[in-house]
Amino acid sequence: MSPAGGRLRIGTRGSALALWQTERVRSLLAAAGYDSEPVKIKTTGDLTPDVPLARIGSRALFTKQIDDALLNREIDLAVHSLKDLPTRLPAGIVIGAVGEREDARDALVSRDLLDWGALPHGARVGTSSLRRRAQLLYHRPDLQVVDLRGNVDTRLGKLDRNPEWSAIVLASAGLVRLGLDHRIGERLPPDLLVPAPAQGALAVTAREEDQVVQNAVRHAVHDPIAELFVTAERAFLSRLEGGCQVPIAAYAQRAEGQADAIHLHGRVVSPDGRVMVEKHGTGPVSDPEESAALGIALADDLLAQGAGAILMDVRNGIPAISEP
Repeated sequence: MSPAGGRLRIGTRGSALALWQTERVRSLLAAAGYDSEPVKIKTTGDLTPDVPLARIGSRALFTKQIDDALLNREIDLAVHSLKDLPTRLPAGIVIGAVGEREDARDALVSRDLLDWGALPHGARVGTSSLRRRAQLLYHRPDLQVVDLRGNVDTRLGKLDRNPEWSAIVLASAGLVRLGLDHRIGERLPPDLLVPAPAQGALAVTAREEDQVVQNAVRHAVHDPIAELFVTAERAFLSRLEGGCQVPIAAYAQRAEGQADAIHLHGRVVSPDGRVMVEKHGTGPVSDPEESAALGIALADDLLAQGAGAILMDVRNGIPAISEP
């Protein structure tokens, strides 16, 4: 069954990881008694595979066309990596559920399973993320960081075909979900490379007016604990007015020894790695509103330390390309 009496149409990108995530949501919906089918949609990020992500002007690199399909009633809901979702969704669209969160850490991947300490001086490391690039250069200014686009299999293939590259950095979550965690040399500690806000978490979006679908996905998919953590991280990101291609990092976890408190680590780094500001915050959290307040307060602390100037330089220095 489905809320409308037919099959729920789920919008998704066509990559292996996106399809895995969609099948995971479909299985949860099926367990709750809802039939569904995937609908593959190409997004801005998919249609511009050779352009560095930081040069693409939109903050909705992997969501715009899916959002359009949702608003046009071509699909009933959509599955996303939550870190790809802008903090301000288009009018008429809401997050209906936050799904389970896999390991949020970044992973160092190499042909020889190198760990961080074994990267040679001047090593060439591939990534498509400005956040990762900035942090890598902050810790290791000797590194040669090269741009790397594509889905997980494409990036691994490029690493394997380029012996001059020492390693690439990917999200641990994607590798685990695709059964490729054997390629990980080290899951990098969050205090070394602070993850992207909401990295590793799934999100299901729906039309704001469609309360029936929202209720269905919240019942079948929603993880309230994951929601608390990612809400703090995304509120931090939103306060800094950042999208998914700015050097903003945030990671929330249960505060040590405090069952009802969250510890949040936020960091902003200049793209060349020369300037970094960061802050830690801990507070009692029992609902998403308190999580958001913690994220906003930490962002305000970073703005007072100069994060705004770093982000302004980033925005002024990145030429944009048009939406296709």
